[in-house]
Amino acid sequence: MAGPTPEFWQARFESQQTGWDRGACSPQLLAHLDSGALQPCRIAVPGCGSGWEVAELARRGFEVVGIDYTAAAVERAREHCRSVGVDARIIQADVLAWQPDQAFDAIYEQTCLCALHPDHWFSYAGRLSAWLRPGGVLWAMFMQVVRPEATGQGLIQGPPYHCDINAMRALFAEPRWAWPKPPYASLPHPNMGHELAVTLIRG
Repeated sequence: MAGPTPEFWQARFESQQTGWDRGACSPQLLAHLDSGALQPCRIAVPGCGSGWEVAELARRGFEVVGIDYTAAAVERAREHCRSVGVDARIIQADVLAWQPDQAFDAIYEQTCLCALHPDHWFSYAGRLSAWLRPGGVLWAMFMQVVRPEATGQGLIQGPPYHCDINAMRALFAEPRWAWPKPPYASLPHPNMGHELAVTLIRG
């Protein structure tokens, strides 16, 4: 399998090398929630990591399923949910193979896509489409982390991998996915580039 392995991520969590972790729920998710744009529903959080977003969604009445394939991340997310007194389902699974027994109304995609090697992006996009019911919403945060060696020499570098917006339009292509018009909200990341918030509706 191209790209980082479960052992790679396990070592990162065990050694506290989790620079992508804000230590709190994403401000963009809070904005979606506080504005009322994202209402309680059945929602998945792939690559849930420490579980900040899972816990916040559960606290606000969502039926949430957090997914991560690293044991340390799953345990950390479960512990965080216990510590704040919320009940959420957090499972250890490979997002490239896992399939829910019931379709989701929404998916919050923040750090999973950019953690996967681009060789797996089409497979992952297909999974997200299969997880969602028709008309379901993908609340995506596309990581923008341009690397000179990537643009100058075509090297694939990461994680995190740069989620170029043109590549994202090809990956989540119309008419299967309905795209809003740009510009998109930009959220600075504390340790790397920034994220573009894009809300896609599954056809």
